[in-house]
Amino acid sequence: MEERHPRRWLILVVLCLSTLVLVVDNMVLTVAVPTITEELGATAQDIQWVLESYMLVFAGLLLTAGSLSDKFGRRKVMVIGLVLFGAASALAMEATTPDLLIVGRVLMGVGGALIMPSTLSILITVFDETERPKAIAAWSAVAMVGLVGGPLLGGALLAHYWWGVVFLINIPIAALAIVAALVLMPESKGPWRKADPVGMVLSVVGMTALVWTINELPKGGLSHTGTQVSLAVTVVGLIAFAVWEKRHPSPMVPLALFRDRVFTGASFSLVLLTLANGGLMLVLTQYLQFVLGYTPTETGLAFTPLAVATLLFNTIGASLIAKTGNRPMAVTGLLVIASGFALLSTLSIGDSWVVLAGAMCLMGAGSGLAMPAAMAAMMGAIPEEHAGVGSALNDTIQQAGAALGVAALGAVLTGVFSSNLPDGASEAARHSIGDALAEAGQDKSLLAPVHEAFTQGMSASFLAGAAGVVAAAVLALFLMKEPKGLVREPRPTDGDPAVGTAGRTPERAEEQDQGKDLAMH
Repeated sequence: MEERHPRRWLILVVLCLSTLVLVVDNMVLTVAVPTITEELGATAQDIQWVLESYMLVFAGLLLTAGSLSDKFGRRKVMVIGLVLFGAASALAMEATTPDLLIVGRVLMGVGGALIMPSTLSILITVFDETERPKAIAAWSAVAMVGLVGGPLLGGALLAHYWWGVVFLINIPIAALAIVAALVLMPESKGPWRKADPVGMVLSVVGMTALVWTINELPKGGLSHTGTQVSLAVTVVGLIAFAVWEKRHPSPMVPLALFRDRVFTGASFSLVLLTLANGGLMLVLTQYLQFVLGYTPTETGLAFTPLAVATLLFNTIGASLIAKTGNRPMAVTGLLVIASGFALLSTLSIGDSWVVLAGAMCLMGAGSGLAMPAAMAAMMGAIPEEHAGVGSALNDTIQQAGAALGVAALGAVLTGVFSSNLPDGASEAARHSIGDALAEAGQDKSLLAPVHEAFTQGMSASFLAGAAGVVAAAVLALFLMKEPKGLVREPRPTDGDPAVGTAGRTPERAEEQDQGKDLAMH
């Protein structure tokens, strides 16, 4: 057994700082949108690009960034990403026009894509199988703190300073993470492999087009020419990427990983879970602000039970994984999350905050149990030489799942909301609760029906989310089962270059040997 790195817990602090700067930035920015709109004279389209440009670049570059970190060094790529993210934040902070702010956000997306895969890949190379669940739980908990604390921090800062402060706070955090990484963190990289520039280009095109399509689909549907074109580019790009990777002798993304049922089960469980959670944030935020009349700061505070429960059960779940294994913990957590969605679906306008808080506690507890287990199972199935691209796959899966969740649950919400509005409501009101409330401001008799229609749409979307999480639990139950006698250890690089050889039992060996066809062709 390899000796544990003596500074591994300090290294984890650096990784958490690097993740925190990304999560906080995106959540703080959402609170600053009204102020930025007013101060820079930004149009609705400008604001859309400020928000979406980051996501498009970030999602599009994740797989490429993960591959580069394996090839050139994970610490090096993370530090470069932090430098770029900090510099881009300074540019965005000093922006005097919406166009300049958009440029800053694009560069921040590039930096974020370099940072994110490197953090998790360094984590799985520094921590062994025994301690990895605890490390992943801490890493996930920090992300949750940023998710909930970001709007609170943003609201407090914007109350006293100008809008640029939402980007200023990134700079000292990034600087601290850079110094700590250079002082504390060892360099790690995979064995030399031939570059795959075609795979990189195809992954960028396919993933960027996918996120663009998901974002545009709710606005005009498939009847819109632009959406049809982006969907076609998505399908062609991703199919071409899969075919190319299958045939390339040294693929950027080893598709043979998906022949490992633990990896596949954990991956698709995470897709369904993040799909449901991505829609949750969108729908619940609108309910709190539009129906209950919460301010952005009050909305952030309303998510506190979710954050506290997640932090508490992250710790509990990580300590139990060693006794129960990943599969029971993931399945249990997913079913608890589904119960939280089911409780949220019962919300009505007159309910007290206790019902909402109880539902969020259930969802936080379930996330704390399920997420570290599913991520540990997925990352444990990845050979160490592919840690960077494996981490990028995890990030890409969660990004795609969250974006799909916003589109899917948003579509359910809009459909039910529209069908339950009174006959006198305009077409614009049927597609936007904001427009519906504006009309209700002119005609007070519409206010109660608009709130009721939105609540019914919200209930339907939460039931859809619950169904998705139950499906994730079923996948985890049947696919995340380790063969008897398998003990996963840090994987050596001999054997199949795409799948690895550690923890091979006769059953696993047969599965992995079959996977060589994908790796070699």
